[in-house]
Amino acid sequence: MRTLTFEKASVCLMALGFALVPARAQAQHATPHWSYSGHGGPAEWGGLDPSFAACSNGKVQSPINITGAKKADLPALTFDYTAVPLRLIDNGHTVQVSYAGGSTLTVGKDVYTLKQFHFHHPSEEHVNGQGFDLVAHLVHADAAGHLAVVAVLFTRGAPNPLLDVIWNNLPKEKEKVTDVPGVTVNVTEFLPADRGYYTFAGSLTTPPCSEGVRWIVLKTRATLSDAQLATFAKLYPGDARPIQPANAREILESR
Repeated sequence: MRTLTFEKASVCLMALGFALVPARAQAQHATPHWSYSGHGGPAEWGGLDPSFAACSNGKVQSPINITGAKKADLPALTFDYTAVPLRLIDNGHTVQVSYAGGSTLTVGKDVYTLKQFHFHHPSEEHVNGQGFDLVAHLVHADAAGHLAVVAVLFTRGAPNPLLDVIWNNLPKEKEKVTDVPGVTVNVTEFLPADRGYYTFAGSLTTPPCSEGVRWIVLKTRATLSDAQLATFAKLYPGDARPIQPANAREILESR
């Protein structure tokens, strides 16, 4: 799998808002306005800034429709997530929760630290042509800055307790970091008991669309209620990048 250089990875971490610093402090790193529809929408991303070029000319872009996956003896996923104080931001594109250091994902010999998670409605990833109501992207980085994203797909059903905690503490203002005193979250609550997964090489699904990202999509879905979906959809009725060409890339599936 092609990997990001440390310099490129550092840019990606800033683009993903890992530091969750206030907008004023980010001004020196300002990027062009982009959106999910209309002017600045996905079809225009690649032309908004030279650093966004991969959005239009990349060869392993995300998201994709996961189909034709090959069964393989893939390493087990070992999640070691702990509870952290709730720190979140509505950044104008999604709701994002920052994760304090110390929580890790281990895949074989590779160890990644969880940096943040955020949401897309509807799901960005499709499986055999089927989309889903919501997806949580759990974004990790290893010591060299290489990125791994775990996607948890949601379908409507029983309410999700962790979503209730987050939705009940949504920021009142956009682009303003909110620390919620006395409230902790543990993203382990999103993970299904069955940790089977698909994996493939891909990219960030937002500008700058940098490639070299390791994607891990859990096969078992989580659930959320109609009311929980409506809460997020009211904020973001559509914050999903369209499906990108797979370009014959290899997609593997755990047995």
